[in-house]
Amino acid sequence: MNENAPFVPLLTRAATAETTADPSSVMTLLADSGATGGQLTSYRSTFAKGAVGAPAHFHTKASEMFYVIDGSLQVLVGEELSVLEKGDFLLVPPRTAHAFAAAPGAEADVLFVFTPGMARFDYLRLLGRVMRGEAGFEEIKASSEQYDNHYVDSPVWQKALAERA
Repeated sequence: MNENAPFVPLLTRAATAETTADPSSVMTLLADSGATGGQLTSYRSTFAKGAVGAPAHFHTKASEMFYVIDGSLQVLVGEELSVLEKGDFLLVPPRTAHAFAAAPGAEADVLFVFTPGMARFDYLRLLGRVMRGEAGFEEIKASSEQYDNHYVDSPVWQKALAERA
């Protein structure tokens, strides 16, 4: 489907939504950009207690929204760490480094929305394969332009992760 074409209403039923999983999280794929005329991409992730979500990275084109449905999510935005609680909302603009994980000792259930949308479901499927040991991290590195995920070094995030152990 053309990402710039007009789109029709989209209904994704929980019972039939595609999921991808790794040992510490389940991602429910809700709306990819091809089904929304490029307007947005959305998925829901449930993280096990203390699960690490994403290393420090940024997107050049999309803003990323986080809405915590339940639990607690630790986030890095720029160089600032904070914990989002149930009902909290965060909007990260393009080119802003960020990272996230279930808060130490907590689970998290989070709705993610990217706008404008990009075809990200294949990235999430790849991420699941890497986390399960079915693919290598080099595939993620090679896909950074395609999926607009640009990883950065963050001593603040590395320290936060080290303190969890």
